[in-house]
Amino acid sequence: MANSFDFKDQTIAVGDRVLVKLIVKEDEKSRIQIFDGLIIGCKGRGINKTFVVRKIAVGNIGVERIIPVSSPNLDSIEIKSRGDVRRAKLTYLKGRVGRSALRVKENKEKTVSTLRAAKAA
Repeated sequence: MANSFDFKDQTIAVGDRVLVKLIVKEDEKSRIQIFDGLIIGCKGRGINKTFVVRKIAVGNIGVERIIPVSSPNLDSIEIKSRGDVRRAKLTYLKGRVGRSALRVKENKEKTVSTLRAAKAA
């Protein structure tokens, strides 16, 4: 089972909290839609690689979205925090409601601020 993937020179893993920016086309116009959530799984290889992002919407309803890594509609992925998980699929979070549904232990060594400082040095 794959538990990480590469996207534009950054490695993204299961358990990371991310902002996924998708291009949505409506008639002639296009806009960027942001999907903010937790990566609960990824599968496939090569051009068929996909990942699942889960967020909690209004009213404590869980919303999942399956996004292909090689999609032309995928604009960018911003990592908000790195998660420290021991599983490749976090499907056990589907049964949780509210704040506990997105609670994953943060990886202190691989936080975004330390990665930026390492690149700057």
